[in-house]
Amino acid sequence: MDDSIRILNASPEDIGHIVPLVQQYWRFEAIEGFEPAKIQQLLRRVILDPTLGRAWLATVDGKPAAYLLAVYVFSLEHQGLTAEIDELFVDEAYRGRGLGGRLLDTAEHNFRLRGCTKVFLQVGRDNEAARAFYHSRGFSDRNGFAMVDKELE
Repeated sequence: MDDSIRILNASPEDIGHIVPLVQQYWRFEAIEGFEPAKIQQLLRRVILDPTLGRAWLATVDGKPAAYLLAVYVFSLEHQGLTAEIDELFVDEAYRGRGLGGRLLDTAEHNFRLRGCTKVFLQVGRDNEAARAFYHSRGFSDRNGFAMVDKELE
């Protein structure tokens, strides 16, 4: 195990390190609407309210390198509390060092402790590298279902 890698439960003090990683992730996935102040506010909310979710920060030699943000959802279909990995991103300079796997292991361990029955995530249809990573970690496609959404104004 690489001793230079640390997985930290994100605290409010880590928000300033996570926001630039969020910006990289949103740029990578072509997600529009990145506003640093709003992202800081939202991260603070989820970090300070553990009923909403959890965040973890991975560092390499003390430098922010990756993060995972998960939220909780109660589901009748899945018979209890579930976790959704909202974002998992590894800075390109640190890919291939096992950060994503270590973040995922940490998150899944915490989900089990919290009593979650299942974990979900969304992955871009064309992001073959991410799909292969998640499949290798035991995730499978949910055939017969498509994600749909609607803005609430």
